[in-house]
Amino acid sequence: MTGTTARRRHSPAVYRRRRMVLLVGVLVVVGVVWLFIAQPWAGAEKADAKDAKTADQNQADSLPVPSSGATEVAGDSNAGDAGTTAGATDNATPTPGATSTAVPCVASAVTVEAVTSADTYSGDESPQFSIKLTNNGPDCTLNVGTSGQSFTVSSGDDVWWRSTDCQSEPSDMVVTIAAGQTVSSASPLAWDRTRSAVGTCADETRPRAPGGGASYNLSVEIGGIPATQPKQFLLY
Repeated sequence: MTGTTARRRHSPAVYRRRRMVLLVGVLVVVGVVWLFIAQPWAGAEKADAKDAKTADQNQADSLPVPSSGATEVAGDSNAGDAGTTAGATDNATPTPGATSTAVPCVASAVTVEAVTSADTYSGDESPQFSIKLTNNGPDCTLNVGTSGQSFTVSSGDDVWWRSTDCQSEPSDMVVTIAAGQTVSSASPLAWDRTRSAVGTCADETRPRAPGGGASYNLSVEIGGIPATQPKQFLLY
């Protein structure tokens, strides 16, 4: 009978190492499968794109326009067209949501200017008003929303019209104004040449401002910062 050499059994440590290697291999395969399915890098790319888009929105390109809520004057088509445009611009303006590292703007570093579309207006023309602001300091944030805007027309000490008297749905819009940047209203706001007062917004018989070369002044304010001086214009 031929003798055979007994097969030597491995020690328990060898089996433990084999099982550990097998377990590591399984974990690696599971991890690769999870990365292929979950693709976490795709979420990061979407988040970066969203942040970039929000940051772009947070930069001021133009100012929203408040809705004056003024009643169109019979025979004055310009008033109705301009009023509609102003309202549409206000509704279409997105509200930025990004958090900026810039500090709030200070009045001494921001120049606000009242702008009229003309120096004189004939009897069938509605004055068109805008705001222009320039940041003379470093990057800063300012609430340029319609809730912080006001347009006031006066003749001497007599206040004829305030945009806030009949304004509808005012809203906040905090944006970053870059150093040296100048921003203007997205579209002009029309005055229907009537006297405004809270409670008379739907009144079609509001007193009409005298013409004949009468002088009026436009004063504006935005974000708590008033214009450096009013803008004079004449009505005929």
